[in-house]
Amino acid sequence: MSAIYRVMFVCTGNTCRSPMAEGALRKLLENRGINGIEVFSSGTGATPMFPATDYAIEACRVWDADISGHHSQPLLRELVEISDLILAMAPAHCHRVLSLDPTAGQKVFLLKNFPEPGCVGEGVDDPIGGSLDVYNRAFIEIGEEIGRILPYIIELAGESEEELPRP
Repeated sequence: MSAIYRVMFVCTGNTCRSPMAEGALRKLLENRGINGIEVFSSGTGATPMFPATDYAIEACRVWDADISGHHSQPLLRELVEISDLILAMAPAHCHRVLSLDPTAGQKVFLLKNFPEPGCVGEGVDDPIGGSLDVYNRAFIEIGEEIGRILPYIIELAGESEEELPRP
């Protein structure tokens, strides 16, 4: 495959859920030797250049996913346009994507509903302000969903898996 397939995760502040999802997917792709998929994230209410929260960084360490260099970015129409797949953490995020680009309906999904289209359904609870345990539970929930949909993402991207040995 010659073109890069772009997956964007969207949450509110882009310091917790979407960076954790980004880190989890990157790690799973790295473990499989897949590098034709670009993964990034944004937030519907994000202030640019904020780091991921300390607890989000810590929660990602469970999978050896390093998001310590993450910097938040606001959701912009340009990001929607360059994305091939957009996975929203909650219905409001999905609706915001569509308000920026009404033609994005074929590529925006709620993470927990994928591959079912639409913005109606259950979201991932925001751990902001919670304990490390709350962040760990959010990361596990996000990680399980990404693990469930990983074969779909790989197929959509036209990639083939090169299974690498597990540690």
